[in-house]
Amino acid sequence: MNDNSERKLSAWRPIDTNTFLFGVPHYPEHIEESWWQQDAERMVACGFNTVRMGEFAWHLFEPCEGVYDFSLFDRAIDVLANAGIKTILCTPTATPPRWLTAKYPEVLRVDKNGRQMSHGSRQHADTIHPLFREFSRRITRAMAEHYRDNPNVIGWQTDNELNTSMSESYSDAARAEFQSFCERKYRSIESLNAAWGGDFWATAYRGFDQVVLPLPNAPVHCSPGHVQDYHRFLAHTTMQFQRDQVEILRQTNADWFVFHNMGKLENVDFRNGFASDLDFVGYDVYPFLHEEKARIGGHAYMQASQLDLCRGYAGNFIVPEQQSGFGSQVDFSTLTPEPGEMRRMAFSSIAHGADGLMFFRWRPAHFGAEIYWMGIIDHDNIPRRRFEEAKQVGAEIHQVAEHTLGTTVRIDIGIASAEFDNDIAHKSYPIGFPSPHDDAILLHRACFQRGIAAGFVHPEDALERLKVFYVPHWLMWKDEWSERLEQFARAGGTVIIGARTGSRNTDNHVIRVPAPGETLTALTGVQVEEFGPLAAPDQEALMGRAPTPHGEFTTTARPTEASQRRYRFEFKGQELTAGHCYEILDPSSDVDVLARWSNRFLEGRAAITRRQVGAGQVLYVGTYLTDELAERLTDWVMANGKVEPLIPDLPQGIDVTLREKDGQKLLFVMNTECFEQRLDSVAAGVDLLTDNRVDGSLTLEGYGCAIIDMS
Repeated sequence: MNDNSERKLSAWRPIDTNTFLFGVPHYPEHIEESWWQQDAERMVACGFNTVRMGEFAWHLFEPCEGVYDFSLFDRAIDVLANAGIKTILCTPTATPPRWLTAKYPEVLRVDKNGRQMSHGSRQHADTIHPLFREFSRRITRAMAEHYRDNPNVIGWQTDNELNTSMSESYSDAARAEFQSFCERKYRSIESLNAAWGGDFWATAYRGFDQVVLPLPNAPVHCSPGHVQDYHRFLAHTTMQFQRDQVEILRQTNADWFVFHNMGKLENVDFRNGFASDLDFVGYDVYPFLHEEKARIGGHAYMQASQLDLCRGYAGNFIVPEQQSGFGSQVDFSTLTPEPGEMRRMAFSSIAHGADGLMFFRWRPAHFGAEIYWMGIIDHDNIPRRRFEEAKQVGAEIHQVAEHTLGTTVRIDIGIASAEFDNDIAHKSYPIGFPSPHDDAILLHRACFQRGIAAGFVHPEDALERLKVFYVPHWLMWKDEWSERLEQFARAGGTVIIGARTGSRNTDNHVIRVPAPGETLTALTGVQVEEFGPLAAPDQEALMGRAPTPHGEFTTTARPTEASQRRYRFEFKGQELTAGHCYEILDPSSDVDVLARWSNRFLEGRAAITRRQVGAGQVLYVGTYLTDELAERLTDWVMANGKVEPLIPDLPQGIDVTLREKDGQKLLFVMNTECFEQRLDSVAAGVDLLTDNRVDGSLTLEGYGCAIIDMS
């Protein structure tokens, strides 16, 4: 693998490799050296060809400032290499050593309350600070130079889950760097004041040295434009921090591949430099980690949706960490995958675009903040069912890898995503509405449950590969996107525009013409006459409603008139209740009305419209999705958008995708339930996992998997 920086990012970008990376993160520093050889032999038995190591070992690589010692990892790499296992090294910048933070405490991150972070945890240093960036470059350069000619080091991971523990900084260094960022962007303070609305609340500045960081609730909220630019700044500095390392690694050895393992996706703009600097991205998959989200579709759906979202940022990916046992930190514990479920999750990852996979972790730590984060081997060094299951997965992956590598995941219904500015625009002034992703996930889940090939796609990707493209109320809209959507529709595609799309400009100001703006009005044939918020379908009130850190909404308010003020509309012969938002639409004469509001003062007005554009059509939805509307909209596009499920009449709990290339078609079918399920109307082909012929019907045991070659 080589530098992929010239390859355009796309939901369909494959990884340029002929090797499926299969293995585990490994921590030789956590175990006696006398055990290393046995570990290597057991890894070979599992079919592992790669390990990842070093992400938290800066204190060992550089025990004192400017003094380097790589001997422990040299020996560990040699032991693995002698067994035929290659190594991916990580830049260890997520955990700077104590000598650094003691001598240079100014590099510590500062939170919104002015509290300086402390040594003893991780990601406590400020990646914005110029001095910390310099130390990060030094350790990266020292490691790269030491391993440049080691043939057993094949690639690198930058840092570890950047911004996962904390993504913001309010340090003096952050303020100074933010001021410089603003000056480079706006050039004149007058331009900045205009962009941020400085005449509101006397928030104008006389010079860039006066610019402050947008502290939340100090005492109330800052301008959305100010907040927007701060998060753009955070994303830019995160990209620059990583770029420092990538440039050093590429200059040292052009044959190394470089990637990053994504965590919570906080303040990372993948489509603006971060992902294009990399050969591919990685996503750490822990389906059981977010119990509070299981209600939106279960752990299997969570995994599928997270990986589809990842693929929308940059294309095919690897999974550097995939849950193998239960995970735990001091304040939480996850459920444990049942027998067969670890295997099922592995094939679900491959089904959704993984071209490499590593089970987390080889063995659990006996000390530290994650002593009950289990791995393939247990604390007592006895290999049990997870070890045996890993062996099975390894044998099967090596059996099918030649078929899967180079293929990409089929998407018939694309959902607009991977647009950092729109995610932040929503957060800067949400009005209690769901985020674009929270809205989009309802349509994605409805497709998942029906077996429809759906995924997340940026408007600048190859839209001609889709049949339907849905935009989930992107507040900021670019005119060139309207041109691309019109071309897509004229060629026969179906475009669906969600409420509030295009209602703010890139400065986060409300536009001065009727929504959805000039180019989208020309495309959709509608203007928005009025809009307003509604109580969510499962809530009683508007006031007191706020998004949680995970995007759901909570309310502490008592029931109000809002709980009785339900607005309904009739769509294809069914009356549905709107949630979150209503819009009154004023359609032009060439627009068909598909749904009308059916009660209160909205009665009779257009709620959903359709305009014929060339061989295709453009819909405008004047409300936000609910589960019910997402299901009915999916029914509509199946009937009118030339969309068919990959497997008709899909039973509940079946994860199905299609990976394809140049006529090759691989149908992945995973049973995410613990009981046997039978599927009918399955396409004919050969199951690559069993070599059995499949022709019309397929029975899968609990957590069973099939990969059907339909070519």
